[in-house]
Amino acid sequence: MRWWGWGEGAGAVTLPAAAESMLRSELSLDPTRGVERMALEDVWLPEAALSARARRRLVAVVGEGCVREDRLSRVSHAGGKSYPDLVRARFGAAAGAPDAVVLPASSAQVAGLLQACAAEGVAVVPFGGGTSVVGGVEALKGAHGAAIALDLSRMDAIVSLDRTSLTATLQPGLFGPELERRLGAEGLTLGHFPQSFEFSTVGGWVATRSAGQASTGYGAIDELVQAVELQAPAGTLRTRDAPASAAGPPLRELIVGSEGVLGVITEATLAIRPRPEDRHFEAWSFQTFEEGVGAFRAMEQADSSPDVARLSDEEETRLFKALGSSGGLTERAGDRYLRLRGHGGACLAFTGFEGSRTEVARRRGHTAELLRAAGGLSLGTRPGRSWLRGRFAAPYLRDDLLDRGVMVETLETATRWSNLGALYAAVRSALVEALSQRGTPPLVMCHVSHLYRSGASLYFTFFARQERGAQLPQWRAAKQAAGDAILAHGGTITHHHAVGRDHAPWIEAEVGELGLDVLRAVKERLDPDGIMNPGKLLP
Repeated sequence: MRWWGWGEGAGAVTLPAAAESMLRSELSLDPTRGVERMALEDVWLPEAALSARARRRLVAVVGEGCVREDRLSRVSHAGGKSYPDLVRARFGAAAGAPDAVVLPASSAQVAGLLQACAAEGVAVVPFGGGTSVVGGVEALKGAHGAAIALDLSRMDAIVSLDRTSLTATLQPGLFGPELERRLGAEGLTLGHFPQSFEFSTVGGWVATRSAGQASTGYGAIDELVQAVELQAPAGTLRTRDAPASAAGPPLRELIVGSEGVLGVITEATLAIRPRPEDRHFEAWSFQTFEEGVGAFRAMEQADSSPDVARLSDEEETRLFKALGSSGGLTERAGDRYLRLRGHGGACLAFTGFEGSRTEVARRRGHTAELLRAAGGLSLGTRPGRSWLRGRFAAPYLRDDLLDRGVMVETLETATRWSNLGALYAAVRSALVEALSQRGTPPLVMCHVSHLYRSGASLYFTFFARQERGAQLPQWRAAKQAAGDAILAHGGTITHHHAVGRDHAPWIEAEVGELGLDVLRAVKERLDPDGIMNPGKLLP
């Protein structure tokens, strides 16, 4: 990926004229004041602190060519893709760069590297695709004199494929598109499609408890993990590959979501499925967000949810329409039709079904009955197919927005259905108040996704004019306000973005003082020298 943004160039997205006009007006943007990016050679990079002896020990494990200290390697591993990460990168500050990037090729090499780093006092940051949006891969040193990024991209094999049991054992460095290509050649799929799908890895998904866009149907990654292997400084922790067990609390659950602070995930056995014969994506309209939430709850509790279920509030619907606006006759006729049906300022929803043709037809027919009964208006398959084609585009669009001096950030939470409306209002109000007080009133939008019988997730996106010279304090004010509002109103501090560095201040309030002590005790046993990903997950 680009060291300063998302993607690799070919996927660049430019803000459409209608959306540009909307944001310029509502955020009071100055179209003449863009933000230039720093050139790689001008990025400030701290001197590498890895000792000659430590370097020799690392080279002895992986070979000379797999211990890299060049500028591009260090800068591109200096952080993830959170808003603060990108702001620092664009302004040429790579203080979080590792002293070296090391690329093991096997679980045995990972074990050897951890032994060497523990002996030499070198912090280790496991690095998959580097798509963390919560500060999860910044190379903090903690109490150690140096830090390395442990890049797992060479460990990209399908170790085994059990077609009878429908499981696959995978190495952690396998990227999403390549995994689906290999499984697809066998008529199979994992069905895990987070927005970071193009550039994220199996190990990263497992380490952060990722939830893909089809998680309502396929399940989030923690539901797909059957077994996992962790290389820790203290040794190897491997869970048994069995469909169920009553042998005490599952250690698998301790590893999934551990974010590299306990060790390095070197293998994961995941549940897979036959590749779907058919897929059907459709758009729906609801007069209000509240009405749509009620429809989604009824749908989920009737065991009739699609694989993909997404409901945008009024503000997100408005931006979505601006992003896809052509101003053509068909679009104007569609808008008139919606106004006549009382859906002029309505909320857009998407449903997606995958499976056999017979099963897809049966499921979508039943779901359509429920949504219509709850006030939903079908908009057909065209908008649904459009969403499907562009579902990985938002991070590319963020690069263009940053170029224009726009702060754009996301955060997510989850709560019970009975509390969803109150939490939605509280977080939205907190963001508006915090940013308006700084003279940069925001545009705040939200969608519901990842449905459960008892509740759902809320995914917020907010935009504001960047506060020149105070971009990070501006972001921290918004993040603090939103995090406090989430916990005060019964939400979880993160549904699928993990904890990393950004959410660590709220983790004790989430799990309790004793719960935090339990996690610290596990870390002390597996990582007695504290070399694994310092400063993340545990405050």
